[in-house]
Amino acid sequence: MHWTIKQTPKIKTINSVAKALSIDPVLSKLLVQRGIETYEEAKHFFRPSLNDLHDPYLMKDMDKAIKRISRAIENNEKILIYGDYDVDGTTAVSLVSSYFKTFYKNISAYIPDRYDEGYGISYQGIDYAKTNNFDLIIALDCGIKAIDKVTYANKKNIDFIICDHHRPGDKIPNAIAVLDPKRIDCNYPYDELCGCGIGFKLIQAFAEKRNQTINDLIPYLDLVATAIAADIVPITGENRILATFGLQVINSKPRAGIKAIINQINKDNLNITDVVFMIAPRINAAGRIKHGIHAVELLTEKNVEKAEKIANKIEVFNTNRKELDKQITKEALQQIEKNNENDNYTTVVFQENWHKGVIGIVASRLIESYYRPTLVFSRSGEKLAASARSVKGFDVYNALQECTEFIEQFGGHKYAAGLTLAPENYGKFKQKFEEVVKNKIPDELRTPQITIDSEINLQEITPKFYRILNQFGPFGPQNMKPVFMSSGLRDNGYGKKVGANEDHLKLNIINGVDNKTYNSIGFGLGNKYDITRNGNTFKAAFTIEENHWNGITSLQLNIKDIKEDN
Repeated sequence: MHWTIKQTPKIKTINSVAKALSIDPVLSKLLVQRGIETYEEAKHFFRPSLNDLHDPYLMKDMDKAIKRISRAIENNEKILIYGDYDVDGTTAVSLVSSYFKTFYKNISAYIPDRYDEGYGISYQGIDYAKTNNFDLIIALDCGIKAIDKVTYANKKNIDFIICDHHRPGDKIPNAIAVLDPKRIDCNYPYDELCGCGIGFKLIQAFAEKRNQTINDLIPYLDLVATAIAADIVPITGENRILATFGLQVINSKPRAGIKAIINQINKDNLNITDVVFMIAPRINAAGRIKHGIHAVELLTEKNVEKAEKIANKIEVFNTNRKELDKQITKEALQQIEKNNENDNYTTVVFQENWHKGVIGIVASRLIESYYRPTLVFSRSGEKLAASARSVKGFDVYNALQECTEFIEQFGGHKYAAGLTLAPENYGKFKQKFEEVVKNKIPDELRTPQITIDSEINLQEITPKFYRILNQFGPFGPQNMKPVFMSSGLRDNGYGKKVGANEDHLKLNIINGVDNKTYNSIGFGLGNKYDITRNGNTFKAAFTIEENHWNGITSLQLNIKDIKEDN
């Protein structure tokens, strides 16, 4: 594990912020590292406000979208809300459809089948719209590259409004409106919204037309926060505001469907990490194992008992998903070993009967064993379909762009993408992808990295320090939970390996001459036990968290890595 310590900003700036806010210099340093250098900037950071959200009409084509939806409602046209089958897509469809249904009944939801239709807008979806007399399709979290599909819909006299956040290709679909802040010709001030976030801007714009305020839209923010967490978008700007208020809704007054999931996981106060690892996988399980429409049914259901029944059904899907991803990961690791690919620059594996719904999760699991850009393929009809995942700092989307001669379709982000190709091109693609990554990836990105925000003495960790630190959240990309480093550490002699396979490390740490002990847990660090024995001094990289046990709350160090003291 490679440790990188962030550059220390100018001491003068750190001291100035510390004085203005009456806070510890370490906390001041963390703020300056996040670009916060004045009292005013700190106020916006620590007190996010819905009033700081941007005017939705700053987004290109928003006026056209609102005009077309208004006309549809005036003429009593049927509107189909269409979205992808993952968390971002299903929450976006739930958000937009449930909002419009509060005052207009001619609204239906559509989620494509992961296996029959694949990702994004499908010809089957457009045919469904035609057969059922829909005049307008609002596409969420997909559509920015659906040039041919939108042309096909136009010929059938079906209008499209596209709300997407993925990178556009060279051409923009010929839709009535294309809302995407990543369009080169769009000057919207923030371009990191997720698909559900774009959906929220759409209803925010429509709400203005109906003389509603932003406060009227707060009940929808539990969906937006869930999508922000699941889609791993930066927790900055508007995303941070929406996530902050969305978490408040999740923890105080969530919709029936999210409440039903919370009842199953039995946890009181959820943070972004809980949403990523507890709520999102369950919503995702519907589309992975059965059909994404079940997730929309859950998230739009108002009756608590009915929501509980749907949630129970989805919990079964989630259990199946866990068993599948465990089995496929095992088979994929065996394949790497068998093909002597342990030392490759990439992982590319394929088995035609692997379940397409879990290959993205498997790709992430494989990175835990082989830290490198990873693609997991399975068969999808006559094609091969893959999910791609990347390592920190490496743009897998750009790497795939260099392999397009062998790819039929692809789309996604810097760290996650999906693609399809013809079976006969698999070997050529695999070879080309390995070459591209080998030539592009710097050596330092081939080892897991920990970025350390600041070095501190453990004595500096007080309840007040933690209370302010906690207000840096919600944490996520570009606003990660601060990682600290301390050296001259010793275990008090009661440290031990814990867990069924002794994989984890529990320590009671002493710092220097201070006899106070600091409870610490290192998940997956059982192999570092010897470094901490016999009074050896060591250094540790860690985050600070609360530990709740038997009704007692205490501060605990969550250790990310341990090294011998130099």
